Amino acid sequence: MGERLPSCSSADAIRAFEHLGFVIRRTTGSHVILRHPSERRMITIPFHAGDLKRGLLFGLLRQANVDREAFIQALKG
Repeated sequence: MGERLPSCSSADAIRAFEHLGFVIRRTTGSHVILRHPSERRMITIPFHAGDLKRGLLFGLLRQANVDREAFIQALKG
């Protein structure tokens, strides 16, 4: 089992997904839609105050088909 998934803000999560190759497609209300250009995967991240819940992060990682360790590395760098 790897490192525990840290809590992070919406802005940090968006930055990490951008580091993993996702591009901001559009903003609808308080949600940011990101798309991966080569694999056509799309995720929607709510842009609210406070940290994202871990359950939501797990769902986003599953939707984006991103490994937890890769996401943690993208958060750090």
